Amino acid sequence: MAKLYFRYGTVGSAKTLNLLAVAHNYRQQGKKILLFKPDLDVRFGKEHIRSRAGLEMVADLLIAPGTDLLSIDYQDIDCILVDEVQFISPLHIDQLREVTFLKQIPVICYGLRTDFKAKLFAGALRLLEVADSIEEVKATCHFCNRKSILNLRHIDGQACFDGPVVQLGAEERYYPTCYSCYREQILKSKEMALSAKA
Repeated sequence: MAKLYFRYGTVGSAKTLNLLAVAHNYRQQGKKILLFKPDLDVRFGKEHIRSRAGLEMVADLLIAPGTDLLSIDYQDIDCILVDEVQFISPLHIDQLREVTFLKQIPVICYGLRTDFKAKLFAGALRLLEVADSIEEVKATCHFCNRKSILNLRHIDGQACFDGPVVQLGAEERYYPTCYSCYREQILKSKEMALSAKA
């Protein structure tokens, strides 16, 4: 049976670069792929999947809340690659799971595991529950040399723990951090808030 893969990492861990490299390799071998992304990701233009290194491809499908992934024609498709999968609903994750079974097409999903409050995204949670293969795309902490595991939201370099869960951005809005540095930034932020009230 074809597998469902979840490749997760923090902000700046080259997840999209990895996806684009895999897409390039499939195409170099003359194989057909489909590139999916959530329709709410408009950072680089609605249809574009772009890495911070500058590589770019056009998405074949933008997944919206009403998209039915089981109604698509998958004739002769060798692989499906999904970017920013954390923003996709659990229903769509289940549909991708079914595609691997019914159509025998591997599906490789790339995205974040947790939001800036260290809570699992719904799409990531469902993938952790049903994926055949779960792989971490590793990166280092913005503040030290340890492995990053969390995404710290900031405003002008100052940790921020308020606001909506979905707020698109990259390094200008998020830092990849280890737990120790994440905790330290939380404490600093709380101390500054208390000082401002005093």
